[in-house]
Amino acid sequence: MTRILSWNIQNGKGNDGKIALDRIAGVIESTGAPDVICLQEVSRGLELEPGNAAPDQVAELGRLFPDYEIAFGIAFEACPSGAAQRWQYGNAVLSKLPLLMVVSHPLPRPGVENLRHMTRQATEVVVADSAGPLRIVTTHLEFHSAVHRLAQVERLRDLQREALEETALPPRTDRAGPYQQVARPADAIYCGDFNMLPDSEECRRLLSPLAAQPRPFEDAWTALFPDRAHDPTCGIYDHRQWPEGPHCRDFFFATGRCVEALRDLRVDTQTDASDHQPLLLELGDRIT
Repeated sequence: MTRILSWNIQNGKGNDGKIALDRIAGVIESTGAPDVICLQEVSRGLELEPGNAAPDQVAELGRLFPDYEIAFGIAFEACPSGAAQRWQYGNAVLSKLPLLMVVSHPLPRPGVENLRHMTRQATEVVVADSAGPLRIVTTHLEFHSAVHRLAQVERLRDLQREALEETALPPRTDRAGPYQQVARPADAIYCGDFNMLPDSEECRRLLSPLAAQPRPFEDAWTALFPDRAHDPTCGIYDHRQWPEGPHCRDFFFATGRCVEALRDLRVDTQTDASDHQPLLLELGDRIT
C-alpha cells in the first residue's frame, strides 16, 4: 500500500491567522505518516507576517520531517528592488520512498486578461514503491483566471502525452552522465489545488481523451465513490476567503494502472490548520 497526501497549506496559516508549520506537521502525522506528502503554497524568504523574519519553510519542513527527502518546485523566485533577500514560492514534495527523478514544469499564463495572477508550476517526481517506479505530479493552478487554468490544464495533459510517447519510443541513453536512463512511467498520480470545480470546463478538459490514451485521467474520488458528491476541500472554516461556503477544488487524478490500484481517498474535514483540507489517497499494488 502506498499512501499519498496532498494539501494546500497556505504557508501554514490557520483559521486563527497564525502561521505554524508544526501544527501542519501534527495534522499530517495524525494520518499515519504518508509515504509521499505533496504540499502547495510553500515559501522561502517571503515575508508572511509583518515584523517577523521571513522564514525558510523548506528547511523547516526538513526539520519537522527528518525521515523524508524534499523536492521543492519553485514557481516564482524574485528579489525586488531594495529587498534584503531573494524569495521563492512553490510546491514541495516530501517522500519516504526513494526519489528517482525530480522535474519542475512552469505552467503558462497567457496575457489575455487584466486580472490578478501569478506564475504557476507543476512538480513532477518519480518515486520507487513496492510495485516499481511511480510518477507523481503536484500542482497549484491559477485562482483568478479560467483562461489561465485551461492553458495550465493543457500543459498537464502535455506532460502525460510526453510520458506516453517516451514509453512507446524510449529515448537513447548513456550509461552515465545527464543522458543516462531515468524512469518516467506513464502510470501516474496527479494531485494538488486545481482551483477548479468538479463540473467545470477545466475539469472536463483534463479528463478528456488523448490520442494515445482514450481515458488518460480518472478523478480518483469519482472512481472510488461514483454515487457521492466530492467532500469539501476548502471553505469549511474560512468564510472570509470562501464566502460561497464548503466546496471542492483539490483533487487526485489517476492514470493507467494507478486507476485499478485506487483503494481509498479521505478528506480531513476536521482541521482548520489551513484554508484547505488535506486529502489522503491509498494505492494498492499496480499489476501489469
